[in-house]
Amino acid sequence: MKVFLEQLINGLTVGSFYALVALGYSMVYGVMKLINFAHGDLFTLGSYLGYTFLVWGASWITQSVGLWWGMALAMAFVFCANAVAGIMVERVAYRPVYPAGRLPLVVSALGMSIFIQNGIMALWGPRFQVYPSKLIPTASFHFLGIFIPFLKILILLLSLLVMGVIYYVVEKTPFGAAVRASALDRETATLLGVDIRKVILFVFTLGPALGGMAGVMNGMYYRSIQFSMGWNYGLKAFTATILGGIGNIPGAMLGGILLGIMETMLAGYVPGGGAWKDGFTFLILILVLIFRPTGLIGEKVAEKV
Repeated sequence: MKVFLEQLINGLTVGSFYALVALGYSMVYGVMKLINFAHGDLFTLGSYLGYTFLVWGASWITQSVGLWWGMALAMAFVFCANAVAGIMVERVAYRPVYPAGRLPLVVSALGMSIFIQNGIMALWGPRFQVYPSKLIPTASFHFLGIFIPFLKILILLLSLLVMGVIYYVVEKTPFGAAVRASALDRETATLLGVDIRKVILFVFTLGPALGGMAGVMNGMYYRSIQFSMGWNYGLKAFTATILGGIGNIPGAMLGGILLGIMETMLAGYVPGGGAWKDGFTFLILILVLIFRPTGLIGEKVAEKV
C-alpha cells in the first residue's frame, strides 16, 4: 500500500507535466491540424528560462520574497516569456508557410525544433544544469505512513487549477466557442465572423506558455535539466494527446495524467521498469493507434475531401 501511494502521487505529479504540454499539442492540432514538433523544445526553453531566473535572482528571491513566492515569480516570468516565444515561432516558422500546405508546415516545425534545441545548447551549454537547491522548498508532511513533499502537492494543484481554467475558457466562453468552431471547420467559422487570426494567436500563445510552466515544474521536481530533453517530453505529451483524443482538451488532460500514472506504476512494480519507460510510451502509442485511433474520449469527425 505504501509503494502504491508513493507511485500514485509521483504519477499524478509527472502526469501533470505531460498534461500541460499535451494541451498545447491538442490546441494547435485542433485549430491548425498541425503537429507542432517544436512544442517539446519550447517546454525545454521554459525550463531553462526558469533556471536562469532563479539563479540570477537567487539572493534577492531568498531574502525578499521567500521560496514559495520565488517559485511563483519564476513561473509567471516563464509563462510570459514562453508566450512571446510561441508568437515568434508562429510568425517566423509557420505563418509564411501556411499557403504551401501541411507537409511544408511539418518540415518547418521540425526545423524550428532543431533550431530551438541548438539555440539552447549554444546559450546554456551541452551539460546538465541544476536548479539551485536552496530555492526549492523541501518541506513535507506525513500521510498514511509516507512523507509527501509540499512541492509535489503544489505542482499537482497548480496544474489542475490551470487546466480547469483552460477548460472553462474553451468550453464555456464565447471566445472558446470561436476556438471550437475553428477546430471543427475553419472556413465556415471565418464566414460566420470568427477572426481566425486571433484564434491562431491564442493557441500559439497559450500552448507554449503552458509548456514553459511545465518546464519550470519539471526542473524543480527533478532538479536537473538538459537541452535535449524536449524531444522525450514532447513525444510523451504527444502520446498523451493521442491517448486522450487529439484535438480534445479534456482528452489531453486525461491522457497526460494516465500516462504519468502508468509510467510510475511500471517503474514501481516491474523489476527494471524504470529503464523501459520510454519503450512503454511507444507501446501505448502503437496500441492506441491500432485499437482506438480516436483516443479514449475522442469522437470520429467526418473529414472534408
